[in-house]
Amino acid sequence: MTSKRRSSATHRESSVTLQDIAAHAGVSRSTVSLVLRGSSLVAEPTRLKVQASIKGLGYVYNRGAAALRGRRTSTLGVVVYDIANPFFGAMVAGIDNALSREGYVSFLANSEDSPRRQERFLERMREHAVDGILLCPAEGTDPSLIDTLNAWGMPCIQVLRHIGNPPFDYAGTDFREGVCQAVDHLAALGHERIAFLGGHAEHSATRERWQGYREALDRHRLDYQRLLRSKVTRRDGFELIQQLMSEPTPPTAVICHNDLVAFGAMLGLKRLGLTPGADCAVIGIDDVEEAELVDPALTSVATHPYAIGEQATRLALRRIHDPKGAPEQAVLSPRLQVRGSCGARPQPHTASAPAASGQMP
Repeated sequence: MTSKRRSSATHRESSVTLQDIAAHAGVSRSTVSLVLRGSSLVAEPTRLKVQASIKGLGYVYNRGAAALRGRRTSTLGVVVYDIANPFFGAMVAGIDNALSREGYVSFLANSEDSPRRQERFLERMREHAVDGILLCPAEGTDPSLIDTLNAWGMPCIQVLRHIGNPPFDYAGTDFREGVCQAVDHLAALGHERIAFLGGHAEHSATRERWQGYREALDRHRLDYQRLLRSKVTRRDGFELIQQLMSEPTPPTAVICHNDLVAFGAMLGLKRLGLTPGADCAVIGIDDVEEAELVDPALTSVATHPYAIGEQATRLALRRIHDPKGAPEQAVLSPRLQVRGSCGARPQPHTASAPAASGQMP
């Protein structure tokens, strides 16, 4: 082949675009991109079809251009699992405040606790060359995801939940200690039947809550243990508390996985004609802004979402500037905020005294 022919062939190969491959294979451009990056999201038949088109069109992956992704973009990816929860609104505010001081911006995504949806967002953030990731792992996330992010050269700070083997960068709060504080408070008021509402054992934040619940009950020598699994929404709290209060021996107090469950539990008590804080004490976790505004005001374990966001951002920027530095964990101390939803243990109902009538009973 003459030099002119070689030049012409090289030009044809270099002019092939991802869109050309997509049209040839009958798939989307983003699917081609996923195949080039070796993503597990692409089904095997589709992968083979795309690879055949790549070969047939003579496309050569430009690793030099891909290497440009190593340059910083002053962006940080943030993946949470429930953006509707006001906890995350406060946490993201802390993240944005810390980032703005450093000239960074964030890309926010809501995984809805779906590992597949989470992986799709992470792929997109990689394509946009974010400098790092703040990740609240979706329930059921494979621990190997952290190794994958490391292989991508994408620093990852785990937030609130953690997966994989330590050491790793992590920012959160001591959920175990927070629940212990709640049980200690209830036990000091005389409560002996304390239930725990909400959560699944498939992630660390729930396991730590349940650990604190069991440890504190054992420490106070309380035999009653009622732990109900569920999602962590208002509706779950609303339904679970009605189920509990219909049992032959209902609890006198409940600790809820988060404030949303607690708000639902208080509504459920009112639906039953009971008064939260008088007929059954209620404690939430997170201490979101609404906790002070409901009636009665909610006793809650403050987990400091704004400060967690700031700490997570600090760890991310530190990791970006020092990729080989030692891992760091920033675990904040919780604080019980006592309000009206958590009074003393209700007294057993007794027969009321007869009204005065001028006659002996």
